[in-house]
Amino acid sequence: MSDKDSISKKYLQDKERFADLFNFYLYNGRQVIDPQQLKELDTTAITLPYGQDGKISPVQKQRDIIKVVSAMADEHYEYLLLAVELQSDVHYAMPPRNMLYDAIQYVDQIYQITKAHRKNGDKPSVQDEFLSGFYKTDKLLPVITLTVYLDAKEWDAPRSLHEMLFMKDEELLKFIPDYKLNLITPADISDMDFSKFHTELSPVLKYLKYSRSKEKLSEIIYSDPAYRSISRDSAEMINIVTNSAIRLEQGKERIDMCKALEDIRADERAEGRAEGKMEGMINTLISLFKKGILTLSQAAEEAKMSPEEFQLKAAEQK
Repeated sequence: MSDKDSISKKYLQDKERFADLFNFYLYNGRQVIDPQQLKELDTTAITLPYGQDGKISPVQKQRDIIKVVSAMADEHYEYLLLAVELQSDVHYAMPPRNMLYDAIQYVDQIYQITKAHRKNGDKPSVQDEFLSGFYKTDKLLPVITLTVYLDAKEWDAPRSLHEMLFMKDEELLKFIPDYKLNLITPADISDMDFSKFHTELSPVLKYLKYSRSKEKLSEIIYSDPAYRSISRDSAEMINIVTNSAIRLEQGKERIDMCKALEDIRADERAEGRAEGKMEGMINTLISLFKKGILTLSQAAEEAKMSPEEFQLKAAEQK
């Protein structure tokens, strides 16, 4: 597992942030899902479909994060299985991938229910219930999988199964069940909608959205007070998913992103000056080499380059 994967999973496994994601996406920011009602589940999903020879062929898939919750909406509780799939790159086959995850989750629920009937010695009321093991009164918990894309780029991949099909006959298409991707991508979130988050997901995702534009990033960091004091794990999350060079001082649990940005700019300026000095020195050495004052080996040694590299550099210079 890469550092980006492990840190982002750890960051979003937090109950407050996990609930914030789904309250934003499902309820437009309303606080319906209580973080304290979330219960962690095993991320390994296994189902046992039968192969053509009648033998059981196990299929195992590893979820990123999955939790069960009882969410109260419209004066009644809804019990849900909520899963998050994290993407640092665009995945052009995400709809069937998530569809498989959900299908395995439903099949596993059926397996657990039928197993419980056998263990409890439940008697089916009709023969059909005995054959299926799943009784007429049995119900499944809904599964909602949310893909979170951790990049500033636009998601240009299909957002539904139908978008992936080679199908010209619209009459036939209505007989093919669609699977729509539930997706959060920073590029799709308007600046006003960031206020619908109630955790530091707001500054983290906003930073992600503008991470490819230095000018816009500076503007939002200096104008949004949330960046004046951000938690260390949020700063680490920003650092790893955007490949930023933010220096996190040891022992500090709150980070001033404005100061961190100023430190990055200062480092860039210092690096630029150092590169300029080095380039000027190499140009001088090339001139001395071409005039015969320095040999190739002498000039290359002074430039801390191999003779071949120095000669190539000298040839490029008119």
